[in-house]
Amino acid sequence: MFNYEVGPSLLKEFVPNGTELDLWNGKCYVSVVGFMFQNTKILGVKIPYHINFEEVNLRFYVKRKVNNEWRRGVVFIKEVVPKCALSFVANMVYKEHYQTCPMKHSWTKSEDVFKVEYRWKVHSQWQSISINAEDRLVSIMEDSEAEFITGHYWGYAKVSEEKTNEYEVTHPRWMQYPVIHHSIAIDFKLNYGDRFAFLNEIQPASVQLAEGSQITVESKKSLR
Repeated sequence: MFNYEVGPSLLKEFVPNGTELDLWNGKCYVSVVGFMFQNTKILGVKIPYHINFEEVNLRFYVKRKVNNEWRRGVVFIKEVVPKCALSFVANMVYKEHYQTCPMKHSWTKSEDVFKVEYRWKVHSQWQSISINAEDRLVSIMEDSEAEFITGHYWGYAKVSEEKTNEYEVTHPRWMQYPVIHHSIAIDFKLNYGDRFAFLNEIQPASVQLAEGSQITVESKKSLR
């Protein structure tokens, strides 16, 4: 998770109706997140050759008040996956913004160092994110930036100016690996357009490597 502090106005047009930006200590973040789906079912069915695969996404954070409680969620600006069927289902059913690209990943461990790398190809150009971390898990502190980044359990998609899709994402509280070094080689303009090109010139405010878990994505609900 590579997290960038940005001005809230940058994300105004992406905020789904019924939600508002979720800030941490007054800071607004977008995150580049890479991870592996494993043992995956799509609409409850395992699809051959679509069970284990990479994803890299650009996302930001929102919240919605329901019965005097906040539902904290994420909005995806773009999600990259290596299989066309994944993009088709996500874009048609959840109204997300998936793109299909060639992808690779590498997980290696040596001398107590855990190295994780994700790569994807856009217009013949390979993009990559990688982290070297200590090969040990530590707790994510309450009220920390890392908890804010990992602790959003709802997804929101902007279908139109009036309509929003909402779905719950369930998973236990994660742990993290202490990061030693990170590297990012992304052309933000190529991947996400002119609006995000300035991210080429700045460093992430923080970087995390979290241990994943079993996750469920519940049925969506439409909000108007």
